[in-house]
Amino acid sequence: MMTFDWFAKWAEYSPEKLALVEGDKKASYQQLNEKAKAYSGRIHDEFELEKGDRIAILSGFSIELIALFGAAQKAGFILVPMNTRLTSKEIAYQIADSGAKLVVAEEEFKEKLTEVEVRSIGFNGLEGNGSEYSNEITESDPIFILYTSGTTGFPKGAVYTHGMLFWNSVNTALRLDLTSQDVTVNCMPSFHTGGWNVLITPLLHRGGTIWLERDFDTNKILRNLEKSGSTLFMAVPTMLKMMSDSGNCESTNFEKIRYFIVGGEALPIPTIEYWSNLGIPIRQGYGLTEVGPNVTSLHQSDTIQKRGSIGFFNFYVQGKIVDESGEECRVDEVGELWLAGPNVTPGYWHNDQANEDSFSKGWFKTGDLVRKDADGYLYVAGRKKEMYISGGENVYPREVEKVLQNNESVSEAAVIGVPDEKWGESGAAFIVKSNENDTSEERLRSYCLENLAKFKIPRYFFFVDAFPLNATGKVDKKELFKSIKLQKPTDHENE
Repeated sequence: MMTFDWFAKWAEYSPEKLALVEGDKKASYQQLNEKAKAYSGRIHDEFELEKGDRIAILSGFSIELIALFGAAQKAGFILVPMNTRLTSKEIAYQIADSGAKLVVAEEEFKEKLTEVEVRSIGFNGLEGNGSEYSNEITESDPIFILYTSGTTGFPKGAVYTHGMLFWNSVNTALRLDLTSQDVTVNCMPSFHTGGWNVLITPLLHRGGTIWLERDFDTNKILRNLEKSGSTLFMAVPTMLKMMSDSGNCESTNFEKIRYFIVGGEALPIPTIEYWSNLGIPIRQGYGLTEVGPNVTSLHQSDTIQKRGSIGFFNFYVQGKIVDESGEECRVDEVGELWLAGPNVTPGYWHNDQANEDSFSKGWFKTGDLVRKDADGYLYVAGRKKEMYISGGENVYPREVEKVLQNNESVSEAAVIGVPDEKWGESGAAFIVKSNENDTSEERLRSYCLENLAKFKIPRYFFFVDAFPLNATGKVDKKELFKSIKLQKPTDHENE
């Protein structure tokens, strides 16, 4: 029987070690363990929850939320973190779908529970002298249900087990050299696997220290990275751009930072070089909710020479790239990424159709299109659903975006496929100009002609001030698609 009660172990080994900092509040591993024990007993005794029962959560990261995670490790409760930006109807759907028996919600989010009949409490409702409630936990027991976007309009609940939690931590520590001396500031959302499992849970497993921030405030993050003595920091590209644009990075002391970890999208080379000039290497990678999430990692020394790569598979991850017939692809041939290993979800919560669509003979089909070069480095070509076909040719938006982002007049670029009467589909490029440069559609089109085959060149160009972002800071391409209907693009044929 494997022990998954991490806080009990660190309370025994290093009881006074600082585990969490939240504003003016701090918690040692001993204090965190005691709170987790009390929560487990309170939830069982007062609210009559047993192992396997679900607890929905509407909360930002806090010491109390991490203690609730500890209670789930002890008792076998299943946590269902919910996106605090959802509507009341969307939240009601997920609570009903998960079968949650209790909702723990911070006061500011309780107004979103108007359509929910399940009992709800705040974290103060978990306080008290409860006797610890614990159970034997196996690797296959779930600890999270993490909801992801669904293709039918309804989100899917990915089951995340204690075994996945453990193996993701092992993979992450091996690739990032995590130790109990590591410190980070976390500003990723609490309803996303990136918030929980890129650094928080691996560092808690290692006995590290985490400063919790509820929101991304550029200057506050910079101050706390210096004040905390952070050794590594996870961000999405939008965050790093906002930090570099603030004008305060040059005066921030980053001497203890080993590297920044970037996920979600590849960083433009100028951004990588900016941080490199400040002495901060960039560590890029790839992940997804259903696997890990930490699947690949590119060593910081390869960032420039293997620009755009997501590196190699992490230690205990199996992967292959397959074509439409299920055969493995050749070098530099784009195909769908399939993954296997102990960090893969056992499936979606009560969703047989999604499970049937997503698994094949023990392999999880990610829906992501990748290729592998002759040296074995992996590159993301885009989402399978984002790929569009123009005049019978496959076009991968990520490839076009990378070309556009290498133009000095472009700060950010996003490309989507749109209907085209002649070609079936064609590309629409959304451009955020760089501060120092001006450009035009014709200039960018000429630049693309020098770097891309004609069928890959976007037919439409839109210049915008900023991109709509989803909750994790990624470009919301669904919103971009909606906006294109409100504009009349300049017609242009790529003969």
